[in-house]
Amino acid sequence: MASLKELRNRIASVKATQKITKAMQMVAAAKLRRAQEAAEAGRPYANRMDRVMASLGAKVGMDEGAPRLLAGTGKSDVHLLLVATAERGLCGGFNSNIAKLATKDISKLLAKGKQVKILCVGRKGYDVLKRDHASRMVEGSPIDFKSIKRIGFTQAEQVGRKILSMFDEGEFDVCTLYYSEFKTVVEQIPTAQPLIPVKIGDETGEPGANGAIGAEAAYEYEPGEAEILDDLLPRNVMTQIFRALQENAASEQGARMSSMDNATRNAGDMIDRLTLEYNRSRQAQITSELIEIISGAEAV
Repeated sequence: MASLKELRNRIASVKATQKITKAMQMVAAAKLRRAQEAAEAGRPYANRMDRVMASLGAKVGMDEGAPRLLAGTGKSDVHLLLVATAERGLCGGFNSNIAKLATKDISKLLAKGKQVKILCVGRKGYDVLKRDHASRMVEGSPIDFKSIKRIGFTQAEQVGRKILSMFDEGEFDVCTLYYSEFKTVVEQIPTAQPLIPVKIGDETGEPGANGAIGAEAAYEYEPGEAEILDDLLPRNVMTQIFRALQENAASEQGARMSSMDNATRNAGDMIDRLTLEYNRSRQAQITSELIEIISGAEAV
């Protein structure tokens, strides 16, 4: 049985930890509101951009004159996985769930004989994936945004330019973006989104401006679909990356808030158990001392 001094030290240690987890929970709650508002504000623009790309892609088709970002390279031998996670831990299963989804897809691609390359945005995903796939990491991975207090479109442009540069140099055929979609504080859904080539067809099921759905919506473009695509396709890549970074920022804070709340509760339960054990040990020690005193008095 632990001594009273050891129990007091353990209780003090757990109380100090509880103060830290409570403070982290409050900080995450404050950051969550801003991150959630940013993620929700960015969704309509990203969804509309996807629908416009679907409509333009359906009009242009997959002929020889179609942009490479739309038509692809004509093959799918080399896959680039863009895995976006957090720079820090202590946020439950947020980072590991994204990494697990990417790992699962890597295994499927390798089983089909495909070549896989991995580019990580965020240190935590890189640390997990590097254990088994160090040879597949792209030079410059992970892309580090630890010093950035609030993610902006500038960071998405940085990642987008690197992806587009690699595609222009023929380093991959297909790119898939991995991130966690924010639903609620306790629910974040790991998501794999095709990034390059642009997927033709709208999966949102939302009607277009004329009541049609997805690529069936009738639009007229000036100067022309191909010219517009040349400008919008690179921007769409950056927009989807920006959306993923915003979703991740909200999901990270939600997961951290929930995780720190559980840690604070567990610390409270541990303090209660240690306090009960301390009181019992103290009572037993007092009783033992009283017995010794009474026994000594009777002997005299």
